[in-house]
Amino acid sequence: MRKKKDVILENIKLFAAGAKGVAIGKTEEGKTVLVSGAIPGDVVNARVKKSKSKYFEAEVKEIVEKSPFRVDPKCVHFGTCGGCKWQNMSYEKQLDFKQEEVYNNIKRIGGIEDFETIPILGAEEQYFYRNKMEFSFSNARWLTQYEISSEENFGSRDALGFHIPGMWSKILDLKECFLQEDPSNAIRLAVKKFAENKGLDFFDVKNQEGFLRTLMMRQNSKGEWMVLFQLYREEKENRTQLFDYLLEQFPQIKTLVYAINPKQNDSIYDLNINVYFGEGYLMEEMDGLKFKIGPKSFFQTNYKQALELYRKTLEFADLKGDEVVYDLYTGTGTIAQYVARNAKQVIGIESVQEAIDAAIEHAELNGLTNTTFYCGDMKNVFNDEFLENHPKADVLITDPPRDGMHQKVVEQILKLSPEKVVYVSCNSATQARDLALMKDHYTLVKILPVDMFPQTHHVENIALLIKK
Repeated sequence: MRKKKDVILENIKLFAAGAKGVAIGKTEEGKTVLVSGAIPGDVVNARVKKSKSKYFEAEVKEIVEKSPFRVDPKCVHFGTCGGCKWQNMSYEKQLDFKQEEVYNNIKRIGGIEDFETIPILGAEEQYFYRNKMEFSFSNARWLTQYEISSEENFGSRDALGFHIPGMWSKILDLKECFLQEDPSNAIRLAVKKFAENKGLDFFDVKNQEGFLRTLMMRQNSKGEWMVLFQLYREEKENRTQLFDYLLEQFPQIKTLVYAINPKQNDSIYDLNINVYFGEGYLMEEMDGLKFKIGPKSFFQTNYKQALELYRKTLEFADLKGDEVVYDLYTGTGTIAQYVARNAKQVIGIESVQEAIDAAIEHAELNGLTNTTFYCGDMKNVFNDEFLENHPKADVLITDPPRDGMHQKVVEQILKLSPEKVVYVSCNSATQARDLALMKDHYTLVKILPVDMFPQTHHVENIALLIKK
């Protein structure tokens, strides 16, 4: 079969940032072009990947003129890894585009014009801000085009790093990563070197065999570390040697845990966790509140910005101490704990039982007696019967996943009719969709975008709504 000839769009001026980190331009005929691998301000020749009726999806073939917002990326893996797509853009412009995206989504999708936009809350730390990272082992690392085309020996094919975007079986072997502070890089490199020297088997994704499968590292704000290994099979002697070596080399490791995972996926949530060293968890503290962080716990990965997010959420709620607060999608109850100290009663709802168990434990740990948590699918639990059997909410806080709220949940909020709604979102497009459903009953007073993930296109947003 004859190979299709590439369609190249020439001299496309990119003028805006779009969803998922693409840059937006237009052809001379006015058709929109979504270009990956470029930033706003670039002029590019772009190779079309998909042609839709209203737009092209394309990738950079050649940069004709560089954007004035371009900077040199710090990481040698930039462009291959896919983790920090905006590392080649100045941080100031990253913030500008994030704020613009949130504002435009609320106006365009939400159909709301008149609201205050507080300047985006940028991060003091633009690198090394994550407190949790996960890496995968592979016996067939990703080869660069240079390696493939050269006649040089590839050397070791073992890898410990990230999945190549869109290629689950391909792992990029990481030399460095600027997302988690040391000793993260040192631990990862030490694990790989020890494993190769000892001849330990790295995981074979295609054939589902091997020994070492994944490595996860978590840290708390006190500089204490948790290390979690997923092993495809048990090899007690090799496991013990590796773990003891790490504990000897890195005294920062306060707990080391592992799981045997012979499944076809890397999810740990249905696995038994074995504690090899330490307590099996880390303790974290935020503004005097204590949280127990285990291997399976959900906890915001950017501690410092999460702290600001929670403080601003509490500020938006503006509690006086006599309010009943509903916290939808409460997770492990972090926001609920924050507001409970300033409220009469807090009622949290969450779909994951393990998260609810953690929320209850955290409330007990913090001596909070005015919190109640319920588990179940939000649209099924948060229903008419629930509203009839619980006190009316004065304030409602909602922090849904990226898909936003189910329409039934929005309808129940309107029935509940709290005086104030604080909507925390990690996806301003679905947030705007939900706000559109509420705008006849609520006034959007103000929004505050928060940058939780520098060097990426992701942005959180807090919105305050007051009943009309």
